[in-house]
Amino acid sequence: MKYMATYDLMESARNTSEWLGATARAMSSYPAFALSMNPFLQMTAAWGEVTERTFSRMTVKPDWGIRSIPGPTGQDHLVDVEPVIEKPFGSLMQFVVRRREPMMRKVLLVAPMSGHYATLLRSTVASLLPDADVYVTDWHNARDIPVSAGKFDVEDYTLYLVEFMRALGPEIHVIAVCQPAPLTLAATAYLAAEEPAAQPRSLTLIGGPIDPDAAATDVTDFGHRVTMGQLEQTAIQRVGFKFKGVGRLVYPGLLQLQSFISMNRERHTKAFTEQIMRVAQGQASDHDAHNRFYDEYLAVMDMTAEFYLSTVERIFKNRDIARNDFVVAGKKVDIGAITNVAVMVVEGENDDISAPGQCLAALDLLTGLPQSKKAQHLEPGAGHYGIFAGKSWRLNIRPLVLDFIDRNSGTDQSATVTRISATKRAR
Repeated sequence: MKYMATYDLMESARNTSEWLGATARAMSSYPAFALSMNPFLQMTAAWGEVTERTFSRMTVKPDWGIRSIPGPTGQDHLVDVEPVIEKPFGSLMQFVVRRREPMMRKVLLVAPMSGHYATLLRSTVASLLPDADVYVTDWHNARDIPVSAGKFDVEDYTLYLVEFMRALGPEIHVIAVCQPAPLTLAATAYLAAEEPAAQPRSLTLIGGPIDPDAAATDVTDFGHRVTMGQLEQTAIQRVGFKFKGVGRLVYPGLLQLQSFISMNRERHTKAFTEQIMRVAQGQASDHDAHNRFYDEYLAVMDMTAEFYLSTVERIFKNRDIARNDFVVAGKKVDIGAITNVAVMVVEGENDDISAPGQCLAALDLLTGLPQSKKAQHLEPGAGHYGIFAGKSWRLNIRPLVLDFIDRNSGTDQSATVTRISATKRAR
């Protein structure tokens, strides 16, 4: 399937579906038709509205949408998202809070590169901003990266993280969510061996597949069931002529979205059917719960073929990280080289993506780290999304993570208070 034709066929189907939705909505809303009082017209217009929005969101990168945060004195502070390091396949972004002094806590959020944009962590960022200076890895859509930019696999990803951590300095606290957990652990170990002074103060791993075989899920079963040859033939396509990355081999976002939806097809079908009824009855709104969730969920990005295939082969099949046999740029990365970076593992009891035990395996690999610098938390009743952005994160996990950061900051965090400087440049 490594052809532009298959890639363009999927994009054509998406584009056609969006057009059909727009057409149905426009024609069924024609004023003259209102005289017939036919409820079918309302249902058709509602179907068209939901369909058009659904398929149009698949090619749009969502906005962070974090305009301001409240300050301790009751004033709102505007937030800007600015690049710190810009690279072809991903950038390091900073959330700059205007008129606020630098915070004692300095956090790097490592976002997943697993089909969705970094904005999947929007609520995580928003919850941390009042209490910390926040940076995030913003991975780019592979379809928009020219072939001349070269390859990008798990080793390149790891080296990107090394560069980002080095740039932010040793006072940084790193939080890796889901997919990047094993590679963030490897990047920290790489720094421990090559440049110990650049290591972060703490590392929090949330629901990531450090050892996929520690607890079976549908994801791990798929990784064992399918051969690399089958995966390459069925999942990899070439970017079509419509995009800057024309000719680049990718795992298309639209193909990934099919997989996401098929895992819970009945739930998604019910959600869209109910939304059509709400629109027809005038009960829906632009930013209701359905649209807020699906505007993000449906926005997918392409991954480079080499990153996707090397992730499956080296993280899931060969278990390079779990076996402590991961190699980056010709150098073996020894997880045991981490001796003074505090590490905390967070898992969800009902996580069906990275089941309990997969992330916890990291602590066994940290043979050179004292037990006093290791921590773990299993959140009762929490699923995958809940442990980094849902109710469990807001009520239980976030306070634990901030406390872990404070205990491993090397400074007295009890004095951490947001100070608003009157002389600070007002933007």
